[in-house]
Amino acid sequence: MDDLRLGVVESRFADIIWSHEPLSSRELVALCEKELDWKKSTTYTVLKRLCDKGLFRNEGGMVSSRMTKEEYTSAQSERFVEDTFGGSLPAFMAAFTKRRQLTDSEIEEIQRMIQQMGRE
Repeated sequence: MDDLRLGVVESRFADIIWSHEPLSSRELVALCEKELDWKKSTTYTVLKRLCDKGLFRNEGGMVSSRMTKEEYTSAQSERFVEDTFGGSLPAFMAAFTKRRQLTDSEIEEIQRMIQQMGRE
C-alpha cells in the first residue's frame, strides 16, 4: 500500500466503487461502460491494479473497498506533508497561509480540532 497515488481516470474509477459499494463485478463493468466508456477487460485490469495496491477487494464477484474515500484522502494528505514538508504540519501551515489568509472561522475550527485532539 506504499504507492496509493491515483491518476485522473483511476480516481474516477475509484469514485464509482466508493459511490456504489458493495457492488458485483458485473454491476461495476456496466457502470464503467456507461460512465467511462470502458470495455469489460479494461474494468477488470484497473480493478486488479487497485486491488493489488490494497485499495479495493474483489472477492466472490463482489467489489468493496479496503479503504474508505476519507481514509484514502487522509493518507494522500499525510504523504504530501511528509514528502513536501518533511512531515512538519507547522511548515505546511506556514506555506499554506503565506498565499492565503485563514478566515476567523477557519482559525476557530483549527483551534477546536487541536483542542479535541488533546483530549483524545
